[in-house]
Amino acid sequence: MTGLAAMVRDITHPTRWIAGLCLALSLLPGPVAAVQPDEVLDDPALEARARDISTGLRCLVCRNENIDDSNADLARDLRLLVRERLVAGDTDAEVVDYITERYGEYVLLMPTTGGANWLLWAAGPALFLGGLAIGVVFIRRRSQASAAGEAGLSEDEQKRLDEILDD
Repeated sequence: MTGLAAMVRDITHPTRWIAGLCLALSLLPGPVAAVQPDEVLDDPALEARARDISTGLRCLVCRNENIDDSNADLARDLRLLVRERLVAGDTDAEVVDYITERYGEYVLLMPTTGGANWLLWAAGPALFLGGLAIGVVFIRRRSQASAAGEAGLSEDEQKRLDEILDD
């Protein structure tokens, strides 16, 4: 084989393409926070608190993204509101309460367990335990049914089977 043909064969080998694709994907930049430079507070302690609060607040436009990661205008407004409340002297809990009162509990990425929310929190484990119970009952009944079927044929059934097989 000539040198050019060997190079073409090596380049077209599937593992080389897969390795190249993995390398290219690993070089892509990861997600970047959407916080704009003009939003950042001068006080690093307040900014750290604002970032901590923002990671627990849902973007109402993007739904399952926190407001720090969202580029939506409403998320920017919420980030500015959080920082405004912190500068005004509110505690972290007061900021979250203020935003929750204004936008509803849906704005929290981790909803509370009070009120009717306990039903949502309990539904997953309850369904899992119910499915587990149904599975146990099904397996027990199946094993009991097969044990009853292993008793064999009665004498009359065996004689009848022998007659059928002899014919």
